[in-house]
Amino acid sequence: MEEADSQDISQGISQDTPADHVFIAPSVHENEILRGISYTHHAPIPSLIQGDLSTECVLGVDEAGRGPVLGPMVYGLCYLPLASHRSLLAETHHFDDSKVLKPEIRSNLMEALSTPGTDLFEACGWATRVMSAQDISSDMLKPLGAYNLNAQAMDATIELIKEIFALGVNVKEIYIDTIGKEDIYQRKLERIFPTTKITVAKKADSLYPCVSAASVCAKVTRDAALEVGYQAYRSPDAQSEEPETSARAWGSGYPGDAKAIAWLKQNMDPLFGWGNECRFSWRTAKDLLETKNHGIEVSWPDLNNDPRVTRMTDFYVTAMEMEADEPECELTT
Repeated sequence: MEEADSQDISQGISQDTPADHVFIAPSVHENEILRGISYTHHAPIPSLIQGDLSTECVLGVDEAGRGPVLGPMVYGLCYLPLASHRSLLAETHHFDDSKVLKPEIRSNLMEALSTPGTDLFEACGWATRVMSAQDISSDMLKPLGAYNLNAQAMDATIELIKEIFALGVNVKEIYIDTIGKEDIYQRKLERIFPTTKITVAKKADSLYPCVSAASVCAKVTRDAALEVGYQAYRSPDAQSEEPETSARAWGSGYPGDAKAIAWLKQNMDPLFGWGNECRFSWRTAKDLLETKNHGIEVSWPDLNNDPRVTRMTDFYVTAMEMEADEPECELTT
């Protein structure tokens, strides 16, 4: 099945590994994460925009966790007044691509975005879409009409933007890190949002501060979601000065991360594989289950062609069959 692009896999694993102590943002919904359910979170409309919804705004979108075999993929969105775009995000707070920032710095920035009274909270609105590993795999493994990762990602992006417009925010410019070919993606977005200036570009998270902020929202939310998800495997009786974290056990979650692969091998159920934290559609998981002699092969019966199987429709007859079975009647005088 489809897995991450080679460019995604080759990202620095050490930069993508969560910090041992990550800020648990409001966008981390523990119940949904533990149940493997995808969900969307919206922060409040910031006061600088809520007070005057005619304020022209700029909006950026970016993702975190496209390539890992473990954990969700998270789309982040950030918007703020166009007039303070670069001055607030780039010059005052030095937002950058989240993979470039140290884990503690991006965690602190996310905390500032989430804390009432800070300049970031008063000026910036943000939202996230957490796409669970379970839902990603279920859609990609559909027997009829697989829903590939690019399509899932594009739809998540479009829905997040639509939801901001629905709140009444006056978005004039949109910047997005590309999915696939920039020109095709940009033309599609321009058809959906015809009155807004749209820019789709590679490395947009390094070029446009609002995309950098969206990248931080996505990355910190994913890091915290991994930590919450790992609760299911943490022993409640473990006594340690340094309790085990998802970062120590899962690493970055990427297929090229030795920690992630070691954990998958050590925690694989031979029949069911893993829990809802794993993307079963990834080649990494598929190989461990099917080609490494670690899993139990299950043969499902072909119910459509098994003569021993009685179907409900076998008890029905058509009108034509009923007429054929009726005896002929002779009219007598």
